[in-house]
Amino acid sequence: MKEKITYGSIDEYIAACTPEVQPILQTLRQVIQEAAPDAKEKISYQMPTFELHGNLVHFAAFKKHIGFYPAPSGIEAFQEELKEYHKSKGTLQFPLDQPLPYDLISRIVKYRAASNKEKAETKLKKKK
Repeated sequence: MKEKITYGSIDEYIAACTPEVQPILQTLRQVIQEAAPDAKEKISYQMPTFELHGNLVHFAAFKKHIGFYPAPSGIEAFQEELKEYHKSKGTLQFPLDQPLPYDLISRIVKYRAASNKEKAETKLKKKK
């Protein structure tokens, strides 16, 4: 049986990827950090994850694409701009043979951060 790989940090995850993919993942990580500077990094579902009032976004490297997981709301809000990418309910696939749309990713992360913050504030008001 194949041993399950576990990562302790995003640095470990990126270091385990192929050298060609590492700079793409580092840039993606930086774009997410800049778009949501208060978000915390962690590994969740064995993927690099950013959380801010709950999970914000995840990403992962695959053989032919980068998987980006901004939850269904992050995809619905940018549906028009995401037409050319393979997607499902909460998943986007960015092919490795094309440059990643970092500007669009940044806007999706900012949108997710704002909606997570809004949800958290609404929950707080209900508790009072």
